[in-house]
Amino acid sequence: MATTTAPTFPPAAGMDILFTKAQIADRVHALGQQISADYAGKDIVLIGVLKGAAIFLSDLARAITVDATFDFVAVSSYGRARVSSGAVKLIKDIDNPIENKNVILVEDILDTGLTLSYLRGLMLQHKPASLKIATCLDKPSRRLVPIEADYVGFSIPNQFVIGYGMDFAERYRNVDDIRLFPEDTPGH
Repeated sequence: MATTTAPTFPPAAGMDILFTKAQIADRVHALGQQISADYAGKDIVLIGVLKGAAIFLSDLARAITVDATFDFVAVSSYGRARVSSGAVKLIKDIDNPIENKNVILVEDILDTGLTLSYLRGLMLQHKPASLKIATCLDKPSRRLVPIEADYVGFSIPNQFVIGYGMDFAERYRNVDDIRLFPEDTPGH
């Protein structure tokens, strides 16, 4: 009987840090201030894209001083090797109506733009009063469709990252800084 070995994952501690926990906190605070100023006197709905944006949304929501509620959507667009399939599939839709509400889609990383373009179209069907996009990371060099975020934490080169909600094979989401994932890792 053949035995299968579980994949091995490199320890996060050995990966190069791209942004420290402190740098992330400072930038999220600044984004929260900007959003609060832009929406002064208004309510907003933050819609987080699961699973990756959960940590960013949590920190961003606490940095925003205007009344904010949140909801979540879940989509799938990646295969096992973290290469976008190009097809976006809705797994979980929002739970509450957003018609005539100020909505900010919150994503962990804006990469090819396929996911956010799909979600923007989906959210616009709900007729919000306004719709903007906030992303922790932006990889403009990978864009396949023309879409930009209104609020960007950091722009990064075309490198695979983990931590602060971002994963490799569902691992490393809980790493509290953003690290460069080694390109020589099997399955990457």
